[in-house]
Amino acid sequence: MAEPAHRTGVRVPVGVDTTRPSIARVYDYSLGGKDNYDVDRAAFEQIQRIAPRQGDVSRMNRRWLHRVVRYLAGPATIDQFLDIGAGLPTVGNTHQIAQQENPEATVVYVDNDPVCNAHGRVLLEQNENTHFVSGDLLEENTLLENKKVLQYLDMDRPIAVILCGLLHHVDDDLEPARVMREYISRLPAGSYVAITNFWDPADENPELHDLAERLERAFTEMGLGSGWYRTRAQQLEYFDGLEIIAPGLVELEDWWPAGPATRPRLPEEKVVIGGVGYKRPLERVRLHSVNGND
Repeated sequence: MAEPAHRTGVRVPVGVDTTRPSIARVYDYSLGGKDNYDVDRAAFEQIQRIAPRQGDVSRMNRRWLHRVVRYLAGPATIDQFLDIGAGLPTVGNTHQIAQQENPEATVVYVDNDPVCNAHGRVLLEQNENTHFVSGDLLEENTLLENKKVLQYLDMDRPIAVILCGLLHHVDDDLEPARVMREYISRLPAGSYVAITNFWDPADENPELHDLAERLERAFTEMGLGSGWYRTRAQQLEYFDGLEIIAPGLVELEDWWPAGPATRPRLPEEKVVIGGVGYKRPLERVRLHSVNGND
């Protein structure tokens, strides 16, 4: 998971600094990994005081990623993936899921944390179609104009951009919706964008709204220093210019679940939502406009 970063360079990746919690290492700990330190465990324990089962949220996020990548590499026939904020390698990485569906699928991982890059290059670059690049979501002109990224992607064909649990670590001042518009404007027609983000239900559910507010304080003030819970309306702005495919921007376990629920959904699992947007080919847009359907 990439560290939040300001374009002005005020905040930089934690990297090998073991005196500050790292988003990637905290996420690794929440998944039961071993690439973390006391400071990371302490930060996550602050969050668990509010949401004791927050580790289940990390695993739920991972299951969502697997279902989305399986859909994109399978029925959607996407064979190019850009996974931004890849973080530390764990079980069931993007390339492993995509290449189960299509062994020729290309996956480019990007992270701005040097520790993630070192681990990623060793553990993720398992074949000629899997690559790890050092880069930042917020770099000028976007990663879609980064030469190191573009050497592996064909910008004349559709791409799937994955931002799983990343944008809620981007400060409001950095305007994540505007950042996404920059990416979407550069994507080839027929591309997809997949996003998850902490959710503030606001008036939709006052009880969960209170939980979201408490969790945000735990993340931003006592834990990692970032982790903003945003409303549905705010998150819909991430998909500006895209058609959100069914079932829409929903709680993660409602996005084409693999089967019936085996237990009641936890409150902390209900305050994360995700969706997948599709960039229509231009000819389809013109056809809809002529028919008066848009």
